[in-house]
Amino acid sequence: MQRRQLIQAMVGTPMAGLFAPALAQHLERAGRTQIIVPFGPGGSGDILARLLGQYMTDKAGMTVVVDNKPGASGIIGVEAVRAAPADGRTLLLATTSTYAANPSLFKKLPYDPERDFTLVGILAAGGMYLLVRPESPYKSVADLVAAAKAKPGVINYGHFNASSNVGGALMGTFAGAQLTAVPYKLIGTAVTDLISGQIEVLFIDTAAADSFVKSGQLRALAGTYSKRLAQQPDVPTLSETYPGFEVLGFLGIAVASATPEPVKQALNKVCNDAITVEPMRSRLRSFGSTTAAMNLQECADFGRSERASWRRYVAAAKIEPQ
Repeated sequence: MQRRQLIQAMVGTPMAGLFAPALAQHLERAGRTQIIVPFGPGGSGDILARLLGQYMTDKAGMTVVVDNKPGASGIIGVEAVRAAPADGRTLLLATTSTYAANPSLFKKLPYDPERDFTLVGILAAGGMYLLVRPESPYKSVADLVAAAKAKPGVINYGHFNASSNVGGALMGTFAGAQLTAVPYKLIGTAVTDLISGQIEVLFIDTAAADSFVKSGQLRALAGTYSKRLAQQPDVPTLSETYPGFEVLGFLGIAVASATPEPVKQALNKVCNDAITVEPMRSRLRSFGSTTAAMNLQECADFGRSERASWRRYVAAAKIEPQ
């Protein structure tokens, strides 16, 4: 299936049974299970990893912990999983940055997503909000672009992962305006600086931005998806201003490729089951994320499709690989 077909088909169909007993027994014998999130607390990946960990704990009585290992565009966390035993108890929160975008953003990536890892589940797919602080003088995308054109390079956008970086660069390319990128290690620091006025704009995944928008701490100027979200119908899409502008990402679970096949299959079932039950199902929908149950082959195809899409995004954003 093509990438767009997969995302449009992501509606989450209940699976038979809720957990794989054989996997629970295997992991209980092996000891504590880790979900390594290659970015800091507070991001969409961190949120979903904790929801999944709670699900695994509740359904199997397992000891599941979430370990944040941020740094180097997610590479530090990825390498920690690659170095761990391939026994199914060190899971990687596979993100857009680490699994799809980094191969196009780095000349020499120390890992190969397809060779070194296997995607065992897709938890969510969706877009981002373009955010400003509530008192920002920019009331629309047109306001922001006009200001950026009037004073090239003066408006700063923060970024803490590939999505937020490419989103800002791509908007500048589409608008023909020069924005200045300000890198951050942690999403929390970037958000704090946006709220305090140290930076002007920030692209954040809808899952991570949801609470800030609903609380009024931040204001969404636009979204990077193709259609307006049902829960935020007043927030336009960037494609309404710039036809063809779309930046979509995903979050999933991956394990080292050497992990035994039965463990991969069992983990695949866990991921497919988890997205159909509460509270994850409702939380994902409230974020504007879409979900889908996929088998291992479909997960692999989806990962390849995402890498192809992000090659196009990076090229269109005119970002030179590091």
